[in-house]
Amino acid sequence: MTETANGISESSPRLDSFVTVPTATEQTRARERLLSPAFVIIVISATAYFTAMGMLLPVLPRYVKDELGGNGFDIGVVIGAFAVSAALIRPLVGRLGDRLGRRPLAVFGAAAAGLSIAFYGVVPALAALVGFRLLTGLGEAGFFVGAATAAQDLSPDDRRGEAASFFSIAIYTGLAFGPFLGEVLYKSGGANRVWLASAGLAGVSSITALFIPKELGRQAPGTETSGKRTFLHPAAVMPGSILLLGLVGFAAFSSFLSIHLESLGIDDAGPFFLVYGISVLLVRIFGARIPDRFGAVRTTTVALSCIAVGTATIAVVSTAAVIYAATVVFSFGMALLFPALFGLVIEQAPDSERSHAVGTFSLFFDLSQGIGAPLLGVFVTVTGTDRAAFVVGSAIALAGIVVARIRLPRAERCSPAW
Repeated sequence: MTETANGISESSPRLDSFVTVPTATEQTRARERLLSPAFVIIVISATAYFTAMGMLLPVLPRYVKDELGGNGFDIGVVIGAFAVSAALIRPLVGRLGDRLGRRPLAVFGAAAAGLSIAFYGVVPALAALVGFRLLTGLGEAGFFVGAATAAQDLSPDDRRGEAASFFSIAIYTGLAFGPFLGEVLYKSGGANRVWLASAGLAGVSSITALFIPKELGRQAPGTETSGKRTFLHPAAVMPGSILLLGLVGFAAFSSFLSIHLESLGIDDAGPFFLVYGISVLLVRIFGARIPDRFGAVRTTTVALSCIAVGTATIAVVSTAAVIYAATVVFSFGMALLFPALFGLVIEQAPDSERSHAVGTFSLFFDLSQGIGAPLLGVFVTVTGTDRAAFVVGSAIALAGIVVARIRLPRAERCSPAW
């Protein structure tokens, strides 16, 4: 088996025969066009996975409140448990991805997540659900680091933000259609039907991930990374911290929107999640080059401003039409925040440490949900209103703008082309 200069094998095992790993010259052409067959397979696997995760968003809060008798804090704990275990293991998973390659992380991560979701309803008790959510988080850590890093491995250096945008199309396709599907299944067959369908889609994701090129990101024998590794990759700490501040607003949206809408007499949260997901998709598709064109600081500032305005509006209005409009504004911010900061992380991390950097960066997403959701739950419980979650999320996003303007590097424009 021959290795190219980039560590990609020119021949691959039989399992990879459906995705021919390119030679160095072919790989350069594939990267220039970005959407190579291997990249598309990663996006398909991620779409199945995040649709499975999206199905849980409108159902878990109702299941905890209506069937397990939980309060706002309990909802936050159940939502956040998933992120806590993922956060604890992501740095280790990132190092493994740099040694073993991206495919094992994606395959086993999706499989572990699906298996744990299948058991959500086996024991109808809060403690059991929290335990299985912790297991789901372990799978999430593996899948996301493996798939997201593989997508970046296949992208040209000057199109990191665009690659992140296209990869995140899979995420937000799942978040657009998953909740809608979850609502339909929940109303027609209850929570157990949702758990099983979600687990099945995660299984599809795991099978699809088997066709990610085996040698992608895998170290050649005898290859050593330079220097001693820290627990957190330094290139990801500041961008990740700003991501955390912005995504507390998403913790409010994903954890408390369905209950907040019920308190307003709106029984179906699915269409709002659908508007959210489709809005993000449109921005990611037609504005994929925005982070590369305008740079991290300006893009992040706009993104956090939209998140703050969107969540604040949801908190203070009571009519469905205005909440839909606020959701669109919020979605615009969410669409830009991740690729702007993610591209900055990839830019600053050496190739041999890329998976470690991605693991560190995505850890802050976990913290935003693992800490953010229970924290917001405390405010909801103490104030007695779901609006408090959105007010706090908006205030924290505003704080993120200040941090971004002060601490992010000012090397702005990667490419003037759209």
